[in-house]
Amino acid sequence: MTRYRLLVLDIDGTVTNSQKEVTERTRKAILQLEEKGVRVAIASGRHPRGVLPIARTLNFHQSGNFILAYNGAKIINVRQNTCVFERTLPSYLPVRLWQDAKKYGLGILTYTEDELIAGTKPDSYMALELRISHIPIAYHEDFGRFVNFPVNGCLFTGLPEDIEAIEPVLSHRYFHETQIFRSEPCFLEVVPKNVDKAYSLKHLLEILGIGREEMVCCGDSFNDISMLRYAGLGVAMANAREQVKDVANYITERDNDHDGVAEVIERFF
Repeated sequence: MTRYRLLVLDIDGTVTNSQKEVTERTRKAILQLEEKGVRVAIASGRHPRGVLPIARTLNFHQSGNFILAYNGAKIINVRQNTCVFERTLPSYLPVRLWQDAKKYGLGILTYTEDELIAGTKPDSYMALELRISHIPIAYHEDFGRFVNFPVNGCLFTGLPEDIEAIEPVLSHRYFHETQIFRSEPCFLEVVPKNVDKAYSLKHLLEILGIGREEMVCCGDSFNDISMLRYAGLGVAMANAREQVKDVANYITERDNDHDGVAEVIERFF
């Protein structure tokens, strides 16, 4: 039986429940795992500021574990507060994406260290991202000129049916420059080419000296598919989308509201 040395967790719908909280049972199971010397990482589409509260809850600031933000475009060592890996979009791309958002009636935003930068009037989906990321939102009508600095990614927001319809259009248009995928039905992520959770985990494994066959990855949504395929053991939560379950090696019996991650730890570690 494989001895697993790294547990990678998505946040929303995986390690947190429907109230966006880590339950006490799941928290204790993860802390006990860290005490045994098993490494734990969080891989999320969130801004780093939206990941850090969860990381602190799980003692990353002492254990020296890592977060993968922006779907893997940035890896941070939490204890050292240092970036160990980063990719950014081509400098000309945000203005083009902004023009697409206006053309197709979608919202668009990008990120700085301290703000969400909206290029369209903030909508209810951006408000959700604001609550998740714990940072303020600033609307800039001149988004195309304002965003003249490197960004790790952009986010389109809109009705799920509109996001689903535009995904193949933009994926084809920007095939050579980006990875485009839905992280939630109302969110369409745009990150640098070849960047996804699996791509950045390859770099993290090199840093840690751990083989991919020794890694367990847990997730529930579209942007988790790549890491579940890449992992030694890919785990879909009971509440995961069917496309995610289709690629998983194991599907939890309990969902994120009933400590599905604790089930994984008890069964495989």
